[in-house]
Amino acid sequence: MWRRGIQWTVHLDFQKAFDKVPHQRLLRKLSCHGIRGKILSRIENWLKDREQRVGINGKFSEWRGVTSGIPQGSVLGPILLNLFINNLEKGVNSEVAKFAKDTKLLKIVKTKADCEELQKDLTKLSDWATKWQMKFIVDKCKVMHIGKNNPNYTYNMMGANLTTTNQEKDLGVIVDSSLKTSTQCAAAVKKANGTLGIIKKGIENKTENILLPLYKSMVRPHLEYCVLISKKRYTGIRKGSEKGN
Repeated sequence: MWRRGIQWTVHLDFQKAFDKVPHQRLLRKLSCHGIRGKILSRIENWLKDREQRVGINGKFSEWRGVTSGIPQGSVLGPILLNLFINNLEKGVNSEVAKFAKDTKLLKIVKTKADCEELQKDLTKLSDWATKWQMKFIVDKCKVMHIGKNNPNYTYNMMGANLTTTNQEKDLGVIVDSSLKTSTQCAAAVKKANGTLGIIKKGIENKTENILLPLYKSMVRPHLEYCVLISKKRYTGIRKGSEKGN
């Protein structure tokens, strides 16, 4: 249950996170995590000796060595990124929730001192990013004020004030400052109806054995993603006309 006065700083988004991770610092961190020997050597060989160049209208620049960045689209990439930012919350008093390159900072705020404490935590995150050659996209870092008695304090990172938002998409779920689910439900229904329209127009054979698998695989996921259903169980005999039947 959310309590009054929660400040939710959402989407502390790293700028080109996968491209900016420095190889040598990553390898040093992996070694500190106990990843050594052949495994560390294989990861190093996977990262090193990469080159890239820029091509425009058939003309190319010289090849340059790549000393930072994790190849995207790989299974190992997100794991290495998580290990690299694993100590992001060190010294931070607020609750930190991390998912890949997106980070959220949560704190219950009741007084101005709490607001100042949250600002200190944001400063610590900025200092960490600078130290480890990463960078937050300040324009995408937003504050969501939750609670009727929220002081609506103005926070900043790297010399710029963070914008305030009443609604934000978090891992595919629309969250608003009232914590109501109506917007998320409407968006899910819209996507499901759109997919139904595509199936209706694109499929000529509308038999059950064709439509049912399409519905289960393409429509239902939109309606069932992040949905919690609570059921009440009633036991006993109802009073009134059913009594004694």
